[in-house]
Amino acid sequence: MVVLLLLAMTAAAVFRLAPDGSRRRARDIAVAGVRAALQLAGVSVVIGWVVHHGAALVGFLLLMFAVAARTAGRRVTRDRSWVWAAVPIGAPVAPVVGSLVACGLLPPRGIAVVPVTGILIGGALTATVLAGRRALDELTARRGEVEACLALGLLPRDARLEIARPAASDALLPGLDQTRTVGLVTLPGAFVGMLLGGASPVMAGAVQLFVLVALMAVQACAVAVTVELIGRGRLRRQGQDTSEWAGAGT
Repeated sequence: MVVLLLLAMTAAAVFRLAPDGSRRRARDIAVAGVRAALQLAGVSVVIGWVVHHGAALVGFLLLMFAVAARTAGRRVTRDRSWVWAAVPIGAPVAPVVGSLVACGLLPPRGIAVVPVTGILIGGALTATVLAGRRALDELTARRGEVEACLALGLLPRDARLEIARPAASDALLPGLDQTRTVGLVTLPGAFVGMLLGGASPVMAGAVQLFVLVALMAVQACAVAVTVELIGRGRLRRQGQDTSEWAGAGT
Protein backbone atom coordinates (compact mmCIF):
# COMPACT_ATOMS: atom_id res chain seq x y z
CA MET A 1 0.00 0.00 0.00
CA VAL A 2 2.86 2.38 0.77
CA VAL A 3 4.43 1.68 -2.64
CA LEU A 4 1.12 2.28 -4.45
CA LEU A 5 0.54 5.51 -2.53
CA LEU A 6 4.03 6.72 -3.41
CA LEU A 7 3.39 5.81 -7.06
CA ALA A 8 0.23 7.91 -7.11
CA MET A 9 2.01 10.82 -5.44
CA THR A 10 4.93 10.62 -7.87
CA ALA A 11 2.68 10.61 -10.91
CA ALA A 12 0.74 13.62 -9.63
CA ALA A 13 3.93 15.52 -8.80
CA VAL A 14 5.91 14.74 -11.95
CA PHE A 15 3.06 15.55 -14.32
CA ARG A 16 1.80 18.49 -12.22
CA LEU A 17 -1.79 17.26 -12.14
CA ALA A 18 -3.12 20.11 -9.97
CA PRO A 19 -5.39 22.70 -11.64
CA ASP A 20 -2.73 25.40 -11.16
CA GLY A 21 0.08 23.23 -12.53
CA SER A 22 1.72 22.80 -9.12
CA ARG A 23 2.61 19.64 -7.20
CA ARG A 24 -0.20 20.21 -4.71
CA ARG A 25 -2.10 17.09 -5.79
CA ALA A 26 0.75 14.88 -4.54
CA ARG A 27 0.23 16.28 -1.05
CA ASP A 28 -3.53 15.83 -1.40
CA ILE A 29 -3.02 12.17 -2.34
CA ALA A 30 -0.76 11.60 0.66
CA VAL A 31 -3.26 13.21 3.04
CA ALA A 32 -6.14 11.22 1.52
CA GLY A 33 -4.24 7.96 1.91
CA VAL A 34 -3.34 8.60 5.55
CA ARG A 35 -6.87 9.77 6.35
CA ALA A 36 -8.33 6.66 4.74
CA ALA A 37 -6.11 4.41 6.85
CA LEU A 38 -7.00 6.20 10.09
CA GLN A 39 -10.71 6.42 9.31
CA LEU A 40 -10.98 2.76 8.33
CA ALA A 41 -9.10 1.79 11.48
CA GLY A 42 -11.59 3.77 13.55
CA VAL A 43 -14.61 2.38 11.70
CA SER A 44 -13.29 -1.17 12.09
CA VAL A 45 -13.24 -0.66 15.84
CA VAL A 46 -16.74 0.80 16.24
CA ILE A 47 -18.76 -0.73 13.42
CA GLY A 48 -19.28 -4.04 15.20
CA TRP A 49 -20.89 -2.20 18.10
CA VAL A 50 -22.81 0.37 16.06
CA VAL A 51 -24.74 -2.13 13.94
CA HIS A 52 -26.30 -3.67 17.05
CA HIS A 53 -27.55 -0.44 18.63
CA GLY A 54 -30.37 1.51 17.02
CA ALA A 55 -29.49 4.99 18.28
CA ALA A 56 -25.80 4.55 17.48
CA LEU A 57 -26.70 3.28 14.01
CA VAL A 58 -28.81 6.36 13.26
CA GLY A 59 -26.06 8.61 14.59
CA PHE A 60 -23.47 6.88 12.42
CA LEU A 61 -25.63 7.28 9.29
CA LEU A 62 -26.15 10.97 10.08
CA LEU A 63 -22.40 11.37 10.50
CA MET A 64 -21.85 9.81 7.07
CA PHE A 65 -24.37 12.20 5.57
CA ALA A 66 -22.89 15.26 7.30
CA VAL A 67 -19.36 14.46 6.14
CA ALA A 68 -20.58 13.88 2.58
CA ALA A 69 -22.51 17.17 2.56
CA ARG A 70 -19.54 19.09 3.90
CA THR A 71 -17.16 17.48 1.41
CA ALA A 72 -19.47 18.18 -1.54
CA GLY A 73 -20.03 21.75 -0.43
CA ARG A 74 -16.32 22.48 -0.16
CA ARG A 75 -15.63 20.91 -3.55
CA VAL A 76 -18.42 22.75 -5.34
CA THR A 77 -18.15 26.14 -3.65
CA ARG A 78 -16.32 27.78 -0.79
CA ASP A 79 -19.07 30.35 -0.53
CA ARG A 80 -21.49 30.16 2.40
CA SER A 81 -23.92 28.53 -0.02
CA TRP A 82 -22.06 25.22 0.53
CA VAL A 83 -24.76 24.15 3.01
CA TRP A 84 -27.14 23.65 0.08
CA ALA A 85 -24.96 20.73 -1.06
CA ALA A 86 -26.70 18.65 1.62
CA VAL A 87 -29.97 18.77 -0.34
CA PRO A 88 -28.95 16.80 -3.48
CA ILE A 89 -27.31 14.17 -1.25
CA GLY A 90 -30.06 13.70 1.29
CA ALA A 91 -33.10 14.19 -0.97
CA PRO A 92 -32.58 11.04 -3.07
CA VAL A 93 -30.75 8.78 -0.59
CA ALA A 94 -33.31 8.86 2.24
CA PRO A 95 -36.37 7.79 0.18
CA VAL A 96 -34.42 5.19 -1.81
CA VAL A 97 -33.03 3.51 1.31
CA GLY A 98 -36.44 3.75 2.98
CA SER A 99 -38.19 2.15 0.01
CA LEU A 100 -35.61 -0.65 -0.22
CA VAL A 101 -36.15 -1.47 3.45
CA ALA A 102 -39.94 -1.16 3.17
CA CYS A 103 -40.23 -3.57 0.24
CA GLY A 104 -37.88 -6.11 1.82
CA LEU A 105 -34.98 -5.86 -0.62
CA LEU A 106 -32.73 -4.45 2.11
CA PRO A 107 -32.86 -6.22 5.50
CA PRO A 108 -33.46 -3.70 8.31
CA ARG A 109 -30.25 -4.73 10.06
CA GLY A 110 -27.31 -2.45 10.64
CA ILE A 111 -24.86 -4.79 8.96
CA ALA A 112 -26.87 -4.41 5.72
CA VAL A 113 -28.13 -0.83 6.02
CA VAL A 114 -24.74 0.79 6.73
CA PRO A 115 -22.83 -0.43 3.64
CA VAL A 116 -25.71 0.09 1.20
CA THR A 117 -26.46 3.54 2.56
CA GLY A 118 -22.75 4.36 2.39
CA ILE A 119 -22.60 3.31 -1.26
CA LEU A 120 -25.61 5.47 -2.12
CA ILE A 121 -24.34 8.48 -0.17
CA GLY A 122 -20.97 8.11 -1.88
CA GLY A 123 -22.64 7.98 -5.29
CA ALA A 124 -24.73 11.07 -4.52
CA LEU A 125 -21.60 12.85 -3.27
CA THR A 126 -19.70 12.11 -6.49
CA ALA A 127 -22.61 13.15 -8.71
CA THR A 128 -23.18 16.36 -6.76
CA VAL A 129 -19.53 17.37 -6.91
CA LEU A 130 -19.13 16.62 -10.62
CA ALA A 131 -22.42 18.27 -11.59
CA GLY A 132 -21.84 21.30 -9.40
CA ARG A 133 -18.28 21.97 -10.52
CA ARG A 134 -19.01 21.43 -14.20
CA ALA A 135 -22.12 23.62 -14.10
CA LEU A 136 -20.46 26.48 -12.23
CA ASP A 137 -17.37 26.30 -14.45
CA GLU A 138 -19.61 26.56 -17.49
CA LEU A 139 -21.54 29.51 -16.09
CA THR A 140 -18.28 31.33 -15.39
CA ALA A 141 -16.77 30.60 -18.81
CA ARG A 142 -19.97 31.39 -20.73
CA ARG A 143 -21.22 34.33 -18.73
CA GLY A 144 -21.79 36.29 -21.93
CA GLU A 145 -24.20 33.64 -23.18
CA VAL A 146 -26.12 33.77 -19.92
CA GLU A 147 -26.46 37.53 -20.29
CA ALA A 148 -27.56 37.06 -23.91
CA CYS A 149 -30.30 34.69 -22.75
CA LEU A 150 -31.41 37.26 -20.20
CA ALA A 151 -31.45 39.95 -22.89
CA LEU A 152 -33.78 37.73 -24.95
CA GLY A 153 -36.23 37.72 -22.05
CA LEU A 154 -35.45 34.43 -20.29
CA LEU A 155 -35.83 34.35 -16.54
CA PRO A 156 -32.53 34.11 -14.57
CA ARG A 157 -33.23 30.48 -13.62
CA ASP A 158 -33.96 29.47 -17.21
CA ALA A 159 -30.91 31.32 -18.52
CA ARG A 160 -28.60 29.52 -16.08
CA LEU A 161 -30.17 26.14 -16.75
CA GLU A 162 -29.76 26.63 -20.49
CA ILE A 163 -25.99 26.81 -20.01
CA ALA A 164 -25.44 24.65 -16.93
CA ARG A 165 -27.64 21.61 -17.62
CA PRO A 166 -25.68 20.10 -20.56
CA ALA A 167 -22.38 20.38 -18.69
CA ALA A 168 -23.81 18.98 -15.44
CA SER A 169 -25.24 15.96 -17.24
CA ASP A 170 -21.67 14.63 -17.66
CA ALA A 171 -21.78 13.76 -13.95
CA LEU A 172 -23.93 10.75 -14.83
CA LEU A 173 -21.31 9.20 -17.11
CA PRO A 174 -19.19 7.39 -14.44
CA GLY A 175 -22.26 5.65 -13.02
CA LEU A 176 -23.58 4.77 -16.45
CA ASP A 177 -20.23 3.34 -17.53
CA GLN A 178 -19.91 1.34 -14.32
CA THR A 179 -23.37 -0.17 -14.85
CA ARG A 180 -22.82 -0.87 -18.54
CA THR A 181 -19.52 -2.65 -17.99
CA VAL A 182 -20.33 -4.51 -14.76
CA GLY A 183 -19.24 -8.13 -15.04
CA LEU A 184 -17.28 -7.42 -18.22
CA VAL A 185 -14.73 -4.87 -17.03
CA THR A 186 -15.33 -4.49 -13.29
CA LEU A 187 -16.63 -6.63 -10.44
CA PRO A 188 -18.00 -4.11 -7.90
CA GLY A 189 -17.44 -4.35 -4.18
CA ALA A 190 -20.87 -5.65 -3.16
CA PHE A 191 -20.57 -8.57 -5.58
CA VAL A 192 -17.03 -9.50 -4.53
CA GLY A 193 -17.85 -9.03 -0.84
CA MET A 194 -20.82 -11.40 -0.99
CA LEU A 195 -18.79 -14.01 -2.86
CA LEU A 196 -16.04 -13.81 -0.23
CA GLY A 197 -18.72 -14.10 2.44
CA GLY A 198 -19.97 -17.40 1.01
CA ALA A 199 -23.02 -16.27 -1.02
CA SER A 200 -23.80 -17.94 -4.33
CA PRO A 201 -22.84 -16.08 -7.53
CA VAL A 202 -26.53 -15.72 -8.43
CA MET A 203 -27.40 -14.12 -5.10
CA ALA A 204 -24.34 -11.87 -5.24
CA GLY A 205 -25.28 -10.77 -8.76
CA ALA A 206 -28.87 -10.01 -7.73
CA VAL A 207 -27.75 -7.86 -4.79
CA GLN A 208 -25.19 -6.03 -6.93
CA LEU A 209 -27.83 -5.36 -9.59
CA PHE A 210 -30.25 -3.63 -7.25
CA VAL A 211 -27.37 -1.63 -5.74
CA LEU A 212 -26.35 -0.42 -9.21
CA VAL A 213 -29.91 0.46 -10.20
CA ALA A 214 -30.49 2.26 -6.89
CA LEU A 215 -27.20 4.08 -7.39
CA MET A 216 -28.26 5.29 -10.85
CA ALA A 217 -31.54 6.55 -9.43
CA VAL A 218 -29.78 8.39 -6.60
CA GLN A 219 -27.21 9.95 -8.91
CA ALA A 220 -29.79 11.08 -11.47
CA CYS A 221 -31.82 12.76 -8.74
CA ALA A 222 -28.69 14.29 -7.18
CA VAL A 223 -27.65 15.85 -10.50
CA ALA A 224 -31.18 17.13 -11.13
CA VAL A 225 -31.40 18.76 -7.70
CA THR A 226 -27.88 20.22 -8.02
CA VAL A 227 -28.69 21.81 -11.37
CA GLU A 228 -31.93 23.22 -10.00
CA LEU A 229 -30.16 24.75 -6.99
CA ILE A 230 -27.59 26.34 -9.29
CA GLY A 231 -30.33 27.61 -11.58
CA ARG A 232 -32.03 29.26 -8.62
CA GLY A 233 -28.75 30.77 -7.42
CA ARG A 234 -28.66 28.75 -4.19
CA LEU A 235 -25.38 27.04 -5.01
CA ARG A 236 -22.85 29.54 -6.29
CA ARG A 237 -19.19 30.41 -6.07
CA GLN A 238 -17.67 33.23 -4.13
CA GLY A 239 -17.64 36.31 -6.31
CA GLN A 240 -20.49 35.24 -8.59
CA ASP A 241 -22.96 38.12 -8.63
CA THR A 242 -26.27 36.34 -8.83
CA SER A 243 -28.14 39.52 -7.89
CA GLU A 244 -26.80 41.14 -11.04
CA TRP A 245 -28.18 38.29 -13.13
CA ALA A 246 -31.51 38.57 -11.38
CA GLY A 247 -31.58 42.26 -12.07
CA ALA A 248 -30.73 41.74 -15.72
CA GLY A 249 -33.51 39.20 -16.02
CA THR A 250 -36.09 41.71 -14.88
